[in-house]
Amino acid sequence: MNAHRDEFPVELMARVLEVSRTGFYAWLKHQPGPRQEERSRFDAEVLAEFEKAKKCYGSIRIMEALHKRGRSCNRKRVTRSLKRQGLRARPPRKYVVTTDSKHSFPIVPNLLERNFSADYPDLKYVSDITYLPCLQGWLYLVVFIDLFSRRVVGWYVSHSLKHDTVLAAFYRAVGLRGSLRGLILHSDRGVQYCCGGFTDVMRLNGVVQSMSRKGDCWDNAVAESFFANLKREMLGNYVFFDLEDAQRRLFEFIEVFYNRQRLHSALGYVSPVEFEELRWQKCA
Repeated sequence: MNAHRDEFPVELMARVLEVSRTGFYAWLKHQPGPRQEERSRFDAEVLAEFEKAKKCYGSIRIMEALHKRGRSCNRKRVTRSLKRQGLRARPPRKYVVTTDSKHSFPIVPNLLERNFSADYPDLKYVSDITYLPCLQGWLYLVVFIDLFSRRVVGWYVSHSLKHDTVLAAFYRAVGLRGSLRGLILHSDRGVQYCCGGFTDVMRLNGVVQSMSRKGDCWDNAVAESFFANLKREMLGNYVFFDLEDAQRRLFEFIEVFYNRQRLHSALGYVSPVEFEELRWQKCA
């Protein structure tokens, strides 16, 4: 009604819309003030960051994302905005054991001992495999993560659980980083990492293997955390249509969002790629 007051009498519009004139004038007197307008703008910014982060960010990460955009705010204000809008980050899924460690291949010692820090790139990687739901049968995703920046440097998704799938992800890491001689590669005791077809390739590339203790998922916590985030932030209740659908969506999540946009608390709330770039700038 307010937008058309110059065209039609208020009394006529009120009669057509079956509302009272007094109600309309009362509404005019209670137009939002500057504080309400600022709150609405802030809520819109919080919602934009929440949606951009695939509904996974809580108050701390949204606050950090707004700070990076030059928006001054504190955690309490973000928390109030989230509550006001009924926004809640997706909860993590329960851990599910998928490792087949019942084999006769040799096991190597745990060299990391849960020390998930690295002073420079390509010093320590962690790797793991997880299952993903697909209408055409289960898919299996392998990742290699550099502990220096938490960047996923190699990944591969396939219908196969054979060691060839793990090697395909490893070769992608080699293609991105170059020589990995001297690297410590930590994994679980799964047959894919222990069989001769995999260990021979590691020796040829000068990679030293490290393995978790039996049944201890915390020894490979960084890889487990990545999979938990992926299943919470990207999948939700989604089921891939086929392998091509999985490859496309995983590329968008890993290469576009996770490596280049997602803020990591362990990195001071910057993305893995940004963390690497900042370190190279300091060394230049």
